[in-house]
Amino acid sequence: MEMADSCWDYGFVEVDTGLVNTQPKSVVIIDDEDCEGSSGTGSAVDQSTPCSTSSERGPPICRQFWQAGSYDDNLAPASKTNVGSSYLHIHPKFLHSNATSHKWAFGAIAELLDNAVDEIRNGATYVMIDKISTPRNGSPALLIQDDGSGMDPEAMRKCMSFGFSDKSESAIGKYGNGFKTSSMRLGADALVFTRTLVDGTLTQSIGLLSYTFLTRSGYDRIVVPMVHYKFNFITGAFESLQTKSDRRSDVNLSVLLQWSPYTAEVELLKQFDDIGEHGTKIIIYNLWLNDDGNMELDFESDTEDIRLALVEKTRAKDGSKQAITDNHLANRLQYSLRAYLSILYVKLPATFSIVLRRNYVLYHNTARDLMHPEFILYKPHKGGGSKEGSVITTIGFLKEAPHVKVHGFNIYHKSRLIMPYLPVVCASNGKGRGVVGVLEADFMQPTHSKQDFEKTDLFQKLVTRLKDMAIEYWDTHCELLGYTVPKKVRPSVASGSCPKQQGSNLKRKMPDPPEDSPLITTSAADTDPKKANLMQENKKLKQQCSDLEMSEKELSLKAMNLQTVLEEAEKEYASLLTELQRLESVKVWERWVKV
Repeated sequence: MEMADSCWDYGFVEVDTGLVNTQPKSVVIIDDEDCEGSSGTGSAVDQSTPCSTSSERGPPICRQFWQAGSYDDNLAPASKTNVGSSYLHIHPKFLHSNATSHKWAFGAIAELLDNAVDEIRNGATYVMIDKISTPRNGSPALLIQDDGSGMDPEAMRKCMSFGFSDKSESAIGKYGNGFKTSSMRLGADALVFTRTLVDGTLTQSIGLLSYTFLTRSGYDRIVVPMVHYKFNFITGAFESLQTKSDRRSDVNLSVLLQWSPYTAEVELLKQFDDIGEHGTKIIIYNLWLNDDGNMELDFESDTEDIRLALVEKTRAKDGSKQAITDNHLANRLQYSLRAYLSILYVKLPATFSIVLRRNYVLYHNTARDLMHPEFILYKPHKGGGSKEGSVITTIGFLKEAPHVKVHGFNIYHKSRLIMPYLPVVCASNGKGRGVVGVLEADFMQPTHSKQDFEKTDLFQKLVTRLKDMAIEYWDTHCELLGYTVPKKVRPSVASGSCPKQQGSNLKRKMPDPPEDSPLITTSAADTDPKKANLMQENKKLKQQCSDLEMSEKELSLKAMNLQTVLEEAEKEYASLLTELQRLESVKVWERWVKV
């Protein structure tokens, strides 16, 4: 068990010009005085030890997230560095400033879910999000748990450190910073439990990333207390990986018990009971408040959901256009986690489930919400004329159009939603209203928060192309919804001039004029019986074509309904399979315990 400066038990994690040096230095032993300093009641200790604390306890942190990083430096202990030091410490303030990359709390939750989704390749079958009450004071906490492969002590240290990532190119995670930014965005403190079975060795670890502990105890660097255990198959029990003579064992455990929601080691270890032989559990507590002093995450409004408190506005009359717009998924996902998670991923295997507050999240395919869909191929180009593959964009009108004021494009990256309903046109005049598209842009790089893309030329070109798509689709389909498109005035036949088509590269034909149009004149050739018969046959064929198009639409609607029923059946099958696997894991664990 260790208390590691930025997570390493061999000594300090040294940051030198942005590079993390993981080579072990001399092992630092924390004595009893160090333990007293960690609680904020002892005297200051030598800066060469991991427990750099002051006898003066730091001020309480502000519970509002956007103000929590601003505390009086005159009250906090001054940061010190050794003369001639070849590395820099990471100050606890960095935990808060680093988390500000997440402007939206749901984006932080999604970041934690990405880690579970990346574990699908290692056999993960579910990720669970729920609210729990902390045993210390009964305050609410956020629970996120999966049954992935878990982490051994080395992987746990890297998880708690900055910039370590050994994920493949196909994984959603990339930068090795997601856990720190997301957990600290949701609450001041995060407790991690993880268990893994590697090469016949069963280990479990507990780590505490606590902004409260660091600021209140007066640390001038990030210190993460961790404890590790290994299962002894002979005795049938977990044993500490640290020897009893190692005083760091008592120090780290005492810090965990003092600053975590659990006051006894047996309570800590009990949290592994529902993990099984492998998996990870994250408990985020001391959750942030919003500017009004209320809990940012609302667990009470809907017992099957987690919501965000939004600015209240006058409730629209049921059935009105405003009510239809307010209740649309594009607006609900801004404050409903269940709505957001329903479209967060695509192409997840049927054996994997997202469980929110003990109820499964049903996948919602936004492409199936579209009427009159079209599929447009886009080939992005980088500088120098090189191509980055091709992207198929599905575009169409929402089924609620024209009564809904929603438009934009859902842009995914590696099957993960980055930008929901990105507006590319100004629909204030009605043009583009109800037009929605869906595409997967793997050729671009998302930002660290995964709520936006890097503003490169490639991104700007995509936005410009999507704008053209939306306008072109609107111009050629808006009449289907009853919108009136102003038509250009054609010159009369008497003027002797012919109507001129605007542009030389029209992609769609001009509509056929009616039979009684003044542009159609009668000539001697029109009285030809053969030509009249051909025209009559042409009318019949047009009618048959219209009937076939109507039948095709009806069959497409039936196919969509059947697809929805099939997806619901697959979800139910996946949930039953997940429950069966969990029961089997429990049985295996019970057999181990008996042995």
